[in-house]
Amino acid sequence: MSESNPSASVEQTGEADASGSCADPTRRALLTALAGCACLAAIEPAFADDEDQPGASERPQKADLLVRAEGDKAGEVIKSDDLTLGGPPIRAWPKDPKSSVVRKGSRLNEVVLVKLDPNELDDATRARAPDGIVCYSIICSHAGCPITAWVKEEQGDKNVLKCLCHNSEYDPRQNAQVVFGPAPRRLAALPLTVADGAITVAAPFVGKVGAQQGG
Repeated sequence: MSESNPSASVEQTGEADASGSCADPTRRALLTALAGCACLAAIEPAFADDEDQPGASERPQKADLLVRAEGDKAGEVIKSDDLTLGGPPIRAWPKDPKSSVVRKGSRLNEVVLVKLDPNELDDATRARAPDGIVCYSIICSHAGCPITAWVKEEQGDKNVLKCLCHNSEYDPRQNAQVVFGPAPRRLAALPLTVADGAITVAAPFVGKVGAQQGG
């Protein structure tokens, strides 16, 4: 059994620092701080200054582009070549290509993309993952915290998507099914298409988005 690295972010390290609101004035243990910040980040949507634009809270629509949700390149359109085979994943928001509105008005719209070997994907996953690029809701189905880690699974040797709040793990190769922890169901999947390197949404979410109590 491999130990997970609690500081491994979905896209590099430093996830907690990016929110700006996760400072720990009491200087508690690092693991507690990271878990607390991850859950707080789920409540505070990024790009709050634009979240009230018309269409910003609508769920991802067919033909939407995907843009980076964090880091120095936040807001940039994600291309197929931006993803490295085997990870790390990239956090993203859907963007209306006609109005240029980024659908960041609801935290339930944030997704995570990772490029995997298509031969590792089950049939259901492969059908909506062009070039092996899978896309899932970033909201954990247990308590609504965001998925913030890409680490070795507790009961195997493959990297999985992990929520650090309560240690739920999801296998992106198998339709994001739960492989460890208290999460009651898999993550919602977002079907994609890729044309000339451009990644776009092919259809609405498949599955329920949000936590077991409604997110």
